[in-house]
Amino acid sequence: MAQPFVKKDDDHDDELEYSPFMGIEKGAVLQEARVFNDAQVDPRRCSQVITKLLYLLNQGESFTKVEATEVFFSVTKLFQSKDTGLRRMVYLIIKELSPSSDEVIIVTSSLMKDMNSKIDMYRANAIRVLCRIIDGTLLTQIERYLKQAIVDKNPVVSSAALVSGLHLLRTNPEIVKRWSNEVQEGVQSRSALVQFHALALLHQIRQNDRLAVSKLVGSLTRGSVRSPLAQCLLIRYTSQVIRDMANHGQSGERPFYEFLESCLRHKAEMVILEAARAITELDCVTSRELTPAITVLQLFLSSPKPVLRFAAVRTLNKVSMTHPMAVTNCNIDMESLISDQNRSIATLAITTLLKTGNESSVERLMKQITNFMSDIADEFKIVVVDAIRSLCVKFPLKYRSLMTFLSNILREEGGFEYKRAIVDSIVTIIRDIPDAKESGLLHLCEFIEDCEFTYLSTQILHFLGIEGPKTSDPSKYIRYIYNRVHLENATVRAAAVSTLAKFGFMVESLKPRITILLKRCIYDSDDEVRDRATLFLSVLGGDGTVDTDKDSTEFLFGSLEVPLTNMETSLKNYDPSEEAFDINSVPKEVKSQPLAEKKAQGKKPTGLGAPPATPASGFEGYERLLSSIPEFSAFGKLFKSSSPVELTEAETEYAVNVVKHIFDNHVVFQYNCTNTIPEQLLERVNVIVDASEAEEFSEVTSKALNSLPYDSPGQAFVAFEKPESVPAVGKFSNTLTFVVKEVDPSTGEAEDDGVEDEYQLEDLEVVSADYMLKVSVSNFRNAWESMNEDDEHVDEYGLGQRESLVEAIKAVIELLGMQPCEGTETVPSNARSHTCLLSGVYIGNVKVLVRAQFGMDSSREIAMKLAVRAEDVSVAAAIHEIVANG
Repeated sequence: MAQPFVKKDDDHDDELEYSPFMGIEKGAVLQEARVFNDAQVDPRRCSQVITKLLYLLNQGESFTKVEATEVFFSVTKLFQSKDTGLRRMVYLIIKELSPSSDEVIIVTSSLMKDMNSKIDMYRANAIRVLCRIIDGTLLTQIERYLKQAIVDKNPVVSSAALVSGLHLLRTNPEIVKRWSNEVQEGVQSRSALVQFHALALLHQIRQNDRLAVSKLVGSLTRGSVRSPLAQCLLIRYTSQVIRDMANHGQSGERPFYEFLESCLRHKAEMVILEAARAITELDCVTSRELTPAITVLQLFLSSPKPVLRFAAVRTLNKVSMTHPMAVTNCNIDMESLISDQNRSIATLAITTLLKTGNESSVERLMKQITNFMSDIADEFKIVVVDAIRSLCVKFPLKYRSLMTFLSNILREEGGFEYKRAIVDSIVTIIRDIPDAKESGLLHLCEFIEDCEFTYLSTQILHFLGIEGPKTSDPSKYIRYIYNRVHLENATVRAAAVSTLAKFGFMVESLKPRITILLKRCIYDSDDEVRDRATLFLSVLGGDGTVDTDKDSTEFLFGSLEVPLTNMETSLKNYDPSEEAFDINSVPKEVKSQPLAEKKAQGKKPTGLGAPPATPASGFEGYERLLSSIPEFSAFGKLFKSSSPVELTEAETEYAVNVVKHIFDNHVVFQYNCTNTIPEQLLERVNVIVDASEAEEFSEVTSKALNSLPYDSPGQAFVAFEKPESVPAVGKFSNTLTFVVKEVDPSTGEAEDDGVEDEYQLEDLEVVSADYMLKVSVSNFRNAWESMNEDDEHVDEYGLGQRESLVEAIKAVIELLGMQPCEGTETVPSNARSHTCLLSGVYIGNVKVLVRAQFGMDSSREIAMKLAVRAEDVSVAAAIHEIVANG
């Protein structure tokens, strides 16, 4: 058979590659397929035609039903040929054509004859094809033959049966599970491939039984596995058992660790690498457990085989993200890999060194990186840039050399993601290292002079508008910004106008010059640019229409205190009238889509699986609903409504969830109830609430539900009074009471007499987060600095041992119920410290900002420094009290 690609002329300058399949068409190949019907079959020519058909099928060419049937029937005639090579091609084409059930019968007899043939190659291939094309009915007829094939002396036949079992397990699991004894015998085979396939199939059969998998691993780790491939599988299964045991609370010495460590001394390199990788990926792995794995990986770094060097350095790169000190012993070996011919190895080596190196090695590493940056792809460059950003935060005194390197590669060619990674790194350095601000801003200014990406230009201009006016000489940035007005597209020009206005407002000496530049912009060809220029001129002009001390600051630098989606919805619903649109009427809560709304249309479950629906969802809907109920209309303005909290299991006879509505001195519980029993009608549905564990609350009123038919949601309400503007917390026990009436299925009418009954619901808690609205700010730094620094409350807390910083940050966010800002809820994978910025509005409409700094030591103990600023000093103290009690 021809090679897929051959070079026409090795000495040719272009060295073009040619394919033997170039230019072939389906119609021509189907015409050639008529050779299958010749009286004298030409095996070589038939094999070539089948090869072309397979090529077309694998390239995505679709055959019509008629074409596929004709080819299939023609191919079946080739079973008459005794040529071994042609027979193998026939097996392949039958598998690819996937004949229908009525066509399968045509070849079944031939395949079953081959399955019992004396030629092992025929037997193995026939088994593979039969298991791909037959259905469950025919499978039971050949099950006996497949069981015999699994324990066949020929490893090719045995492996074919085992691999077929892996495929059949997806469609006919009950049949395959009956083969356990034969598969168990295959695990003890002397053939490496048979043992590998048998172990894979046996694990698949038992995978849903955690105890059975644990026993399997326990029996095989005692040394009965000889195949390196099977040993690699066993290591993976062992790792999974270790994780499962840890997840189910098993404490003490880690089970099976000795087996993983013993595999590090195996004679097969693949087993050693698999064991080392498994040890490094264990949860909460200790330095003592890591040491033997790191040692063998260090040996592989100097291997002559590129694949071993790559595997070792990639594993060490992952370890350096969580245990950088454990990898430092390998630094000398990794430095030699920087000049490796394989650029993937060199990139991984340099990024690992950047994570594990010390301050004195930074300069040397920078010189070595510069030499090969132009030789690697953008995705590897991004990895290097991210590592340099982390290094700069780790060693701030080295910012000059790192900033110079970033600015140099910023001028080179590259794609959008690569350039964005560099810009983000420079911005991070500017924010975290004050001394780097001026040089960093100049590098960004030079970049936008020749930037082809609109998004990056607008982001840099926005950043310049915030940081530029605070530098020692703001005027040097004006030229770069104004050049954008003449040389860029409308989007960038509009951003440049906004940035100029910020400079004019913040730097009094520049205001006259900025005003002149803005006047030139009012003749721009784009509406947005002209409108912005006109607006900012009125702000800077001081014509009396704007209070330049307060309103201008809020307009230019303030953040929109309402979510944009809520603003858009309110504007769409606004009915133009003499009364102006009031931005204070826009809900401030960030809406989260209910789970029921996320279900695909047309697949809404009914009956037992139906989620309890509510007629009014979202803040505005709840507000309208509560104001329409006389008992609650006097409670004042609704502050917040929580997401629904489930009080019943998923598949119970009554589905109930509750929404907590928070007012200044009241809390209303809205119980959304659904009757999931068709033969019952519920009447006088009410919820009895026991508030004995919520001492600050006193029940004032309740509203029962008169009738609750099958699958028709309804609401019952209970209202409590609490101290005004105080974040009272407590636990409430809930009991659903009702009268049950039987319904006649034939008529749908309920009986007159009913039976009183009750149903115990889950407990409900009112927590501190219920008194906080999630409100984001677009510019946290400006919002933070606008609040009084003297009222800032700072304290430190120990959060105990945690799995990771991510877990600790998530816990604090959930405890406070605040909105993470500027993506600070995302923690880099290799971070040992992190700062999270949070914002929100506390009950009483008090704006709150939080800056939480987290740090984790080697024992995974996490400490947090919490700084809080609020419009009311008592609220800042309350936030600290919540954290202290949390």
